[in-house]
Amino acid sequence: MKNNKKLKGGCICGQVKYHITEKPLFTQACHCKDCKVLTGSSYIVNSSVLENTLFIKGEVSFIELKAGSGLPYKTYFCTKCGTYIYADYDSVVGRLTVRTKTLDDSERFPPQVHIFVKDKDPWLNLTEGVNTYNEMYEQKNEWPEESLKRYREYLNLREKK
Repeated sequence: MKNNKKLKGGCICGQVKYHITEKPLFTQACHCKDCKVLTGSSYIVNSSVLENTLFIKGEVSFIELKAGSGLPYKTYFCTKCGTYIYADYDSVVGRLTVRTKTLDDSERFPPQVHIFVKDKDPWLNLTEGVNTYNEMYEQKNEWPEESLKRYREYLNLREKK
């Protein structure tokens, strides 16, 4: 995807629309107990994006929760319909986590890994060929080199400001 093509998405009622100016760095499915309770589903699919590439239009609010690490994060949702749009983890610098299924063309970004499969529902069968982890993984071992490079470059620019 070229940087000039925007990815678009939004909530179910249409009050919140957003666009992302670059393709996501990485997409993962999380099966942890917290994500399952938060979504009322067996897992959630998240796409990491650089914080300066996500532009929101419409009214969102947030709630601060604790991640599995014990560190806080804010999850942002539409004030009208409650659709969760993205999260901002205190433990992650320079990135936001977009709820992939809120993208208009979310099928373009299937999970590249599944994490916290130790909490996976036993009746759920995962796609073969996709790496799975009982907990988290090392970015350097899973992310494409291009994504690692973009993230490093952004962090370097961010530090200079």
